[in-house]
Amino acid sequence: MKALRNWYDRVGHLLRETLKFGAVGGFGVIVNVIVFNICRNHLGLASVRSSVISTALAIMVNYLGNRYWAFRHRTSTDSRREFVLFMAFSGVGMAIEAGTVAFSHYWLGYPSLLADNVAKYAVGLPLGTLFRFWSYRTWVFTGTHADRKPVRVVAAPTTENAKPDRRPAARGRARGGAHLDTEAARLVEDESETSRA
Repeated sequence: MKALRNWYDRVGHLLRETLKFGAVGGFGVIVNVIVFNICRNHLGLASVRSSVISTALAIMVNYLGNRYWAFRHRTSTDSRREFVLFMAFSGVGMAIEAGTVAFSHYWLGYPSLLADNVAKYAVGLPLGTLFRFWSYRTWVFTGTHADRKPVRVVAAPTTENAKPDRRPAARGRARGGAHLDTEAARLVEDESETSRA
């Protein structure tokens, strides 16, 4: 039963992170689409340049949403490092998107606005999103969970004259006769596991 609950906690936690990441990404996609089509269709910029500009703006929106909402429970002691890694991995995702546009537009010879949108949003964006989600969880937002409660286990004081405990080692007993409140520690740990989600 406990193993099933632990599995559910892990899967539920991942599902909630995925849904939040998806919501942030969905908003970023809206920004991306609008800016890309304005740059490409109304400002007359080249397709790859439009893709880079629109993705760069979406990256900024995504950073704010991921840092302060989707992954806010993962604190970081080095926010500068986190930001640099976020931008680096986002840059790889941007290269994936721009690469699919360049491949379709220049290599395959489909220069229309529709073809650029299909290449960017039907191929490049899903690939870039998968890469970003994996890299953000693995390398960027890796801090400790802010909502975890510290566990403090207190040992009963021992004296030189205390007789050693000759009973078989039982749960909650430490060597030397010091009684540890392991049951309470386990409960706090279980509560931390549950609240992590």
